Amino acid sequence: MIIKQADALVIGTGIAGSVCALELARQGQDVILLSKAADPRECNTRYAQGGIVGVGIDDSAAFLAEDILEASAMSSFPPAARVVAEEGPGMVDRILVERLGINFDRDASGDLSRTREAAHSRRRIYHVRDATGLSIQDRLIEAVRNEPRIELLSRHTAVDLITRSHHSKNPDALYGENHCLGAYVFSEEQGQVRTMLARSTVLATGGVGQIYLHTTNPSVATGDGVAMAARAGCPIINAEYVQFHPTALYHRDADRFLITEAARGEGGRLVREDGTPFMIDYDPAGDLAPRDVVARAIHEELSRSGKSCVFLDLARFVPPDLDIAERFPNIYSACKRFGIDITSEPIPVVPAAHYFCGGVKSDLSGRTSVPGLYAVGEVACTGLHGANRLASTSLLEGLVFGVRAAKVIASEPSDADQYFEEIPLWNDGGLVEEQDPVLLNQDWVTVKYTAWNYAGIVRSTKRLTRARSDLNYLASRVEKFYRETRLSRRLIELRNGILTARIITQSAHRNAVSRGCHYRKD
Repeated sequence: MIIKQADALVIGTGIAGSVCALELARQGQDVILLSKAADPRECNTRYAQGGIVGVGIDDSAAFLAEDILEASAMSSFPPAARVVAEEGPGMVDRILVERLGINFDRDASGDLSRTREAAHSRRRIYHVRDATGLSIQDRLIEAVRNEPRIELLSRHTAVDLITRSHHSKNPDALYGENHCLGAYVFSEEQGQVRTMLARSTVLATGGVGQIYLHTTNPSVATGDGVAMAARAGCPIINAEYVQFHPTALYHRDADRFLITEAARGEGGRLVREDGTPFMIDYDPAGDLAPRDVVARAIHEELSRSGKSCVFLDLARFVPPDLDIAERFPNIYSACKRFGIDITSEPIPVVPAAHYFCGGVKSDLSGRTSVPGLYAVGEVACTGLHGANRLASTSLLEGLVFGVRAAKVIASEPSDADQYFEEIPLWNDGGLVEEQDPVLLNQDWVTVKYTAWNYAGIVRSTKRLTRARSDLNYLASRVEKFYRETRLSRRLIELRNGILTARIITQSAHRNAVSRGCHYRKD
């Protein structure tokens, strides 16, 4: 079937997209939920190790909102911080614990176990050992598959959003109100683009980490939602604020496996090759300083020493009654595969691109500037994170705004279906070029090295100017190739990744003020 219709089209199956789809179904909406991966569990949510902010010990919404603002270098949008602080922890209990039955860790008395992470003033992080995101994602997809109102489609990659002003066959549409009417979606199995029409479309496509050489993000995080929204005319804000996680496993045979911040929350210390701790030299909070501070400190240590990595030492510094292998089983197993025993030796670590604090400008119910289009989770920017994200608020953000967007969509009547007949099918006539994997791979390498070297942890005017020039040249070449070549997921991702890298670089170039995770050395 080339054309599909639904009340809502949700693009992305992480916590934000899945929760939104489930809530829409509860409100009586028929939903199409898309994953470009073969396994819909493959998303950033799955790899969130540390945990999610819940109801803390001796805690309050005011304390949490204050911590969010402090971690953001006082640049968070206060109303967004208040909404998440006031609504989020309760949603965790009602939706994740009670409704979905997530088995968060508990102490000997049966109470929920809570840990503390960097820049948090209270112990308020719920966790499932070091696999919190995986536990949540598994239950979400199980719930989605059991919901008859949701049609889950894997191996479906959104190509572009459909809007009246861009795609309508009616010439008068250009002068009327714009409206998002769904998306053109590439089916890998069928090898063709399907027209998916919906009264409401929700972007929940996650992050942008794959535009960088080193990232903790999975292969699906190529900035698709940012690029599609930008092409549809949505403002992208705070794009210079890309958070680099300080600690990713450094090993030549390993991907940059995330070493959760909870490892430092439990007492682990960052040390030099000779075993001396160094974070106290950079910040009074030491190893529990905000992530941007820790990432730059490691960058400085490596620049001074010429070494390839620093080390995270749990064996010498965590409390003796903490069973490291039991508390962090996935990290223990992953490191063990590469000959590293974290119970007796330090872990080699480097920073890696981790979380996008900017995104598609949206209000506190997920609305964007284009009617009918919503954005939730990491792809969106409500201003919650400002210049830097507080640890373990990403899953919370997806939960809160996924629910809020669904409630607004279900409560606001839409007559968008009156425009469906104006939308043409995808036209791939005249596409004769066949893809050359070598060219695609080389272009991706260029994007990744350019972003990492020139728009990474430490930036300067010269670096960013070079990045803009190189990416602009590459973008024009790839866009021409895209217009002549039969589609594939890899080509769609490359086109989106280049545009996202250009947006981030341009925003970083415009902003001469160092704040949070945007650092200009000049």
